Amino acid sequence: MNTDSNINTLHQGTLTQARLYGGSFDNDHTLRLHSFDSPCGSIAIGIALGPGKGGPNEDAAALVPLAGDGLVLMIADGVGGLPTGWKASGLVLGTLRSELDSVIDDDAHVRTAILDGIEQANSSLLQFGTGAATTLVVAEVRANQVRTFHIGDSAAWVCGQRGVMKLRTTPHSPVGFAVESGLMQAHEALGHAELNVISNVVGSNDMRIEIGSRYQLAPRDTLLIASDGLFDNLLESEIVDIIRTGSVAENIRELWRLTSRRMAGTEQGKPSKPDDFSAILFRPVLPTSG
Repeated sequence: MNTDSNINTLHQGTLTQARLYGGSFDNDHTLRLHSFDSPCGSIAIGIALGPGKGGPNEDAAALVPLAGDGLVLMIADGVGGLPTGWKASGLVLGTLRSELDSVIDDDAHVRTAILDGIEQANSSLLQFGTGAATTLVVAEVRANQVRTFHIGDSAAWVCGQRGVMKLRTTPHSPVGFAVESGLMQAHEALGHAELNVISNVVGSNDMRIEIGSRYQLAPRDTLLIASDGLFDNLLESEIVDIIRTGSVAENIRELWRLTSRRMAGTEQGKPSKPDDFSAILFRPVLPTSG
């Protein structure tokens, strides 16, 4: 597969257009790529159906602008093998978006809206009674600070321009906890038989929300949130090398080019886990010199 030919033309838009991406586009393996400029910084959103995988795409991504130049970035990954995973991911992000649309410009209200939205979505999925579930990662950005919320193995990273990893959420999975505790090396995790096992999802009576503390972004830092379709196919060093500098839109393109090749199994001896792909990159506006 020539993945480079399966990348849509970049769409440059406004934040009011950045609502919800993903859902049931069957057998379309092109990367859907959107970029936005905001008073906070530059954002790029990419989402694609995994190579060789039939639809629908079980990933969903969204960006919600807040009053006062804040942003909420979100990715949900419907759990593969469970009924209507794509509906679960869309429902969770739609519920969060509805909660955030009415919030005032107050940090406590934003936090409450995110938590209430997750709880409401969890209750809705449980009421369906179909077993539908999804992972979720949310990043709230304001005043060059980021705070994360996550359930499952979709994750958030922050790296500096020189490639230093500054923040990384821990995947809620046996393999993720083993890597975090030092019992397993990251490169070993990519080949582990239980890499796809997760221990926490939206759509469970036992769901728990991990909330990060506020982290101050430095000039030229890059925030990445993504589903496991990215993290299960590329090494940390490969991801960081791509995202630490350059255009965030071109960074997303390059992540997809490499990830799709890995998913297709065309690189012998490299990790290969076919899956859907979704990623959002954010880089803050550089301070102006006075």
